[in-house]
Amino acid sequence: MHKNIFAIFLIFVSIVCGSTMGVLIKIAQFEANIYLAAFYRFSIGFIIIFPYILYSKFRVFKTNNLKTHLVRSILNLPAMFLTFSALMLVPYEKISALNFSVPFIVTILAVIFLKEKIRIYRISALIIGFIGMLIILRPGIITITYGVQMVLIASILWSVIIIITKQLTEDDNSITILTYQYTFMTVFSSVFVIFYWQNLSLFTLVYLSLAALVGTISHIALNHAYKLVDVSMTQPFSFFGLIIASLYGYLFFDEKPDLFTWLGAFVIFIGIIIITIRETKLNKNLIRKKITTID
Repeated sequence: MHKNIFAIFLIFVSIVCGSTMGVLIKIAQFEANIYLAAFYRFSIGFIIIFPYILYSKFRVFKTNNLKTHLVRSILNLPAMFLTFSALMLVPYEKISALNFSVPFIVTILAVIFLKEKIRIYRISALIIGFIGMLIILRPGIITITYGVQMVLIASILWSVIIIITKQLTEDDNSITILTYQYTFMTVFSSVFVIFYWQNLSLFTLVYLSLAALVGTISHIALNHAYKLVDVSMTQPFSFFGLIIASLYGYLFFDEKPDLFTWLGAFVIFIGIIIITIRETKLNKNLIRKKITTID
């Protein structure tokens, strides 16, 4: 399987798992506060990967980018708190739609700081995705509530985190990045738990444990995808998350999507198809050139 196709597969896995984690966290927060939800999310996630840490004899911690890992986790903490808080204030579907600002921010940052080249087809896909987002949000209708502000600020933080993650993948593998993130986040969130501890029911603990599991899978998949391809190439596929969020919102929270949401999602999907076909064609052309050179 070519790395572009495999990266796309990993992105879809990450989106599905990440959306599922959001649902589980939202359900758990009917009882647990955001600090406790964050602590369990990462502490249980750390327990999940700990056997591998032992298996590697702690070599997974070997890195030349300790400060970068620390900065990444410091930014991750407020982004996570803001996102978890917004889950209880904004419909799940709307959160997914507002997060569509991330691809545009990431693409700009990737061009500026990572010197990535962005082809016309990627630009076209992002423009189509933006049009789809406008159809969904219908500017002038959305009220800029505190919850919406939280999502927008978190989106900026997530964009910076994505760029930092891409830089880390140059030297560190996805497991090392994940291990440092989970280690630092467990320590950071434990500080807040001291002041906001709650006793939780068994069901809530199960939800948080499942959230930790699918969230861990999501992070591993996404980190590895960043190692395989350019950041700007991965971003248009994140729009697929809207379809998942709409489905989850309808099934679990009785949030009924309207016609505009699905119309916008369809427009976004067209952008995804365009960039997928183009990247596949470019890859075939490169292979042909290599074969011609060898001949």
